[in-house]
Amino acid sequence: MKTVFWTAFWTFMIDQVTKYVVVHAMALDALGRIDLLPPWVNLRMAWNYGINFGLLAGDSDVARWALIGVALAISGAVLWWVRREPGGWWQKFAAGLLVGGALGNVVDRLLYGAVADFLNFGLPGFDNPYAFNVADVAIFAGAIGMVIFTPSKKPS
Repeated sequence: MKTVFWTAFWTFMIDQVTKYVVVHAMALDALGRIDLLPPWVNLRMAWNYGINFGLLAGDSDVARWALIGVALAISGAVLWWVRREPGGWWQKFAAGLLVGGALGNVVDRLLYGAVADFLNFGLPGFDNPYAFNVADVAIFAGAIGMVIFTPSKKPS
């Protein structure tokens, strides 16, 4: 479980530091957009009140606290799963990514009422309307990793 803890810790820290630097130090919350390598790499401020791509968005306290509860429940379930169905190092690493990312987004919801999304990638002639953050990448990669790296039980 050390691998889970340390992966979650560093994922959480990287997520929170990047959000602080981009949103506050670079003032993306005031500027709204910063083009780094247009059109390929951009920063776009987006406050996400829902889940991925703004699904289930609702700027209400009920939605906010429900999503916090879901993220904490999923994190707890992942930790329970890893203890119950122990796999190798990669499974624990994936679990840490998922938990660290989920907790990073929980902190955003507690501090701001929404998740701070800012990473945006595009192509010439295509203006991508979506933004995400380090926690979102970690959650996605962790979920895929949990499926791939958790040993399957063969029916007896």
